[in-house]
Amino acid sequence: MPYFLINGFTLPAMRPMPRALAIFVTAGLAVGSIAALPSAPAVAAPGTVVISQVYGGGGNSGAPLSNDYVEVFNRSGAPVSLAGWSVQYTSATGTGNFGSNKTNLTGTVAPGQYHLVQLQAGTTPSGSLPTPDDTGTINMSGTAGKVALVHSTDGLACNGSTVVCTPEQLALVADLVGFGTANFFEGSAAAPTLSNTTAAFRKSAGCADTDDNAADFEAGAPAPRNSATTAAPCGGVQPSPSPSPTVEPSPSPSPTPPATCDTPITHRIAQVQGSGDASPIAGQDVRVEGIVTGNFQGSGQLGGFYIQDPKPDNNAATSEGLFVFSSSPVTVGSRVLVSGKVIEFNGLTEISPATVVNICGSATIKPIELELPLKAGTTFERYENMLVTFDDKMAASEIYNLGRFGEITIAANERLWQPTDRTGVDTDKDARRTILLDDGSNVQNPPLLPYHSEGLNTVRLGDEVKKLTGVITYGFNLYRVQPTKPVVFRSQNPRPAEPERVGGNVRVASLNTLNWFTTLGSRGATTAVERDRQLAKLVANILSLDPDVAGLMEVERNNDVALNALVNALNAKAGAGTYKGITHPNPGTDLIQTALIYKPAKVTPIGAAQSSSDPIFNRPPLVQTFGRADGKGETFTILVNHFKSKGCTDVDGPATGPDADQGDGQSCYNAKRVKQATALLTLIDSLSLQNVLVAGDINAYGEEDPIHLFEDDGLTSLSKKYIPKDDRYSYVFEGLSGELDHLLVDKDLRRLVTGATIWHVNSDEGRFMDYNTEFNPPYLYAPDAYRSSDHDPLLVGLKL
Repeated sequence: MPYFLINGFTLPAMRPMPRALAIFVTAGLAVGSIAALPSAPAVAAPGTVVISQVYGGGGNSGAPLSNDYVEVFNRSGAPVSLAGWSVQYTSATGTGNFGSNKTNLTGTVAPGQYHLVQLQAGTTPSGSLPTPDDTGTINMSGTAGKVALVHSTDGLACNGSTVVCTPEQLALVADLVGFGTANFFEGSAAAPTLSNTTAAFRKSAGCADTDDNAADFEAGAPAPRNSATTAAPCGGVQPSPSPSPTVEPSPSPSPTPPATCDTPITHRIAQVQGSGDASPIAGQDVRVEGIVTGNFQGSGQLGGFYIQDPKPDNNAATSEGLFVFSSSPVTVGSRVLVSGKVIEFNGLTEISPATVVNICGSATIKPIELELPLKAGTTFERYENMLVTFDDKMAASEIYNLGRFGEITIAANERLWQPTDRTGVDTDKDARRTILLDDGSNVQNPPLLPYHSEGLNTVRLGDEVKKLTGVITYGFNLYRVQPTKPVVFRSQNPRPAEPERVGGNVRVASLNTLNWFTTLGSRGATTAVERDRQLAKLVANILSLDPDVAGLMEVERNNDVALNALVNALNAKAGAGTYKGITHPNPGTDLIQTALIYKPAKVTPIGAAQSSSDPIFNRPPLVQTFGRADGKGETFTILVNHFKSKGCTDVDGPATGPDADQGDGQSCYNAKRVKQATALLTLIDSLSLQNVLVAGDINAYGEEDPIHLFEDDGLTSLSKKYIPKDDRYSYVFEGLSGELDHLLVDKDLRRLVTGATIWHVNSDEGRFMDYNTEFNPPYLYAPDAYRSSDHDPLLVGLKL
């Protein structure tokens, strides 16, 4: 009789063994120091219920689906109860245990039936999964990890590598899939490395099981299957003994007659909703009554309809609405009785699927007139799935995903502001006056925008809609409204045809070019067509600004190839020799650099361009003094800057220590930006510069530390001095407008300033208007200045 040594325990090979005992670790190390003594391989019998599909890229960039998922499959010839089972996950090579990421399972899987476990959604909404059979919050890696199907709802306190699983723990593992670089898996090697667009499939529709992940799994486009998918029995596999007590089957009951309008309800909608964020009876079958308030059953829509109780309770904390996932035809105003299972889908309480929908008359639901902001301490949860009308005018505050998912962030009365850009911003109040306007559709990248302002083919930030009516719903961590009446935006922020006048005899601009690259497939355009479209927009932008000097950010650092291409394109439109570029003496180590162009007919560079050698800059400033071309008047010196971004990772890894997010609204690397501001002031002093203009993308809003440091040193923000507060913004991030781009002058140059403005041609426009060809509807592109970048350009007039 051969034996196997497992973590110090000796087991006879003839004993029926759990499947997990055949699992091995990479690099030649056996799980739990498994050492097979001569004459017998460590191979267990194939499993009955197995993991048939794994996908961890949900909601990532480019992912076709919003959620991660694990699919379970019954290979056997008899039903298997999943009561008391769980799916557990841990990272590919980390130290966390399986039990830290666990979702309990419910229900019974028939022979050849699939069981879909929906897991965490990512941050980029895309397609919805089929109706899940169970729902959890596990957040898996898109490329590598370890998933265990466990005969227990207790979390396994092991991970198979740094914490070895004991024989007792392994005995609970019904199936294990290690994928990518996982160091714990079945057989000779892990399943393939995955991506945002690939899932791991068990071969033969789930029937293959040689206890070797590499042999049993292949990668393919995600295709989740649930209990409603046509069964694919394997035949010949019997279920393993269930850990649950065996119960003799009861005699088959008489067939239940179909529900009719006379079949009584089991719950009011308020009882299903409960007074909290989730239903207190999720997972139960119910029968409810409601009036259809919104029907979204059309092609590409939400796959169901909303109902509202005509007899609401007196509890303000309980919603009176539900979403019903069903293709049974209904119309708005139908009185329906619905039977089905209560679930929480991405945080939304709904009946899914509806097994019976009886139409039993008609009635009218009057929308609730909702005034924003909501009262302090409340959320939209009390109105979930209910019909409302917003009394306030609602202003567009973010249109980033209008062309991608048909979404607009709207806020009562006015757009939302960055709290670190200006005083008086109440973030709590702003949250209570904000909601997402959705388009009632799951279609991505529609050929036509679902919304536009009167007189435009798009919506600009600040445009308003009045008396918006729709159903409040929830998804992807946001409350949203699905409109039930046409939505008309009125233009409150018309496109400026040209910048405001700034006076003076020398005009100086500052603009971020949004990665102007001549090298394709790097940070900028991916094709020659896109590159030409981008260049046309940049030329239109600059020629409309008509600067005599322009400081540029995000120009490709490639020995002035990109800079010269831009200058040549400008001169092709404006006339030969209109503009010249200045070579940066120290362009830095980043792929992008700061740059300068100027009109030799208007100004003349005085002395050579200078910069800083301080290693705090990976995009060093470009310093150049200019005087009028006729030699008259005064001179000025511009310092073109692009400070460290607010992103929390860079080439050196995640931000740590003082560079980590301090929770003060200034995001990551604020400490580095402060050091860069200090270094810039030191450079000004060391070069004895006069009539100084500090320009560029400082990546700091108007009331953040770097700007305060400049102001404390005597520099004046021209935006704060010359531009009305409601117009003082150059960038929009997550629905919040503020000024990341700045023009600051010393006291000597301040007396020569005649005016300053921000030209709002970019930040108020959607990304679907830019030069890119993927996703963007072709009819929206024009070779004009609008959405030539994601930052607005700044312009100042000087009288030299």
